[in-house]
Amino acid sequence: MTPFKAAIGLSNPHLQTIFPRLIRRKALFTPVEERLELPDGDFVDLAWSEAPETAQAGNKPIFILFHGLEGSFDSPYANGLMHAFAKQGWLAVMMHFRGCSGEPNRMARAYHSGETEDAHFFLTELERRFPKQRKVAVGISLGGNMLLNYLARYQQAPILNAATVVSAPLLLGSCAKRIEQGFSKLYRNYLLSSLKRNALRKLPLIKQALPIDSARIEQIQGLEEFDDLLTARLHGFDSAQHYYHQCSGLACLEKITIPTQIIHAKDDPFMGTDVIPDFPLPKHVQYHLLPHGGHVGFLSGSLLKPQFWLEESLPKYYEQC
Repeated sequence: MTPFKAAIGLSNPHLQTIFPRLIRRKALFTPVEERLELPDGDFVDLAWSEAPETAQAGNKPIFILFHGLEGSFDSPYANGLMHAFAKQGWLAVMMHFRGCSGEPNRMARAYHSGETEDAHFFLTELERRFPKQRKVAVGISLGGNMLLNYLARYQQAPILNAATVVSAPLLLGSCAKRIEQGFSKLYRNYLLSSLKRNALRKLPLIKQALPIDSARIEQIQGLEEFDDLLTARLHGFDSAQHYYHQCSGLACLEKITIPTQIIHAKDDPFMGTDVIPDFPLPKHVQYHLLPHGGHVGFLSGSLLKPQFWLEESLPKYYEQC
């Protein structure tokens, strides 16, 4: 990996975290959209860098992206990474988690940090269509934690050749508490507002599964409370703590069987130092702890000319390995 050096004037973790949304307000390209029907009657929407059915696309290696909590193709890191890999000759695709593409999904359930079945169905479909192509995946934040769970669960046949995980909340309970502190409450408010808004859009479906009304959802004050009342109960967990314990990615690292790198900033305002592994990792799992970078920031260059380090370094990394 190319060494990361925070942009001059942007080393503050909150500037690193917030600034990408300020300098990239529009997606870098218009994706080719596809709806993938799931076995349970629901769907996930895919965003492609180009039409995947062409002969030209069929001969390219495949870059796969899993986005973060309440993310989408419009997230700066998402269309940015897809664009960067596409420029280097890859066919890029992102799977929106259920309900994240702008249209509510059809079921009360949605997605969470340990939900791997949709990813497995999606990757199996990719393997069916492109059996000979090299496939690498990048998971961002929640998508990174999910990807680690996936790699551990499907370690015997992961479909992927390699993976990268960026800014993943490897201890979910700890991260839920960290985001309630200081300036990080700003991010909590943003994410919680989006989660509550989407839950209210699906309230008739949710009420079929849980005894909850709109007033109770509107009263939710924190991410842990949201997970306790909705995320956990809708996805088969007893409580938020049960969900956090079962799905935290830190416990998955020793079970991974493919080359995997983990990128984490020590100043990430979403998490504390207890997410840093304090045990030996397999030789094929590389952990990169960077002093700066915020949460999915990693802006290099300068204040006047910031550069997206992940978009520069990851395509080069996978061209060389």
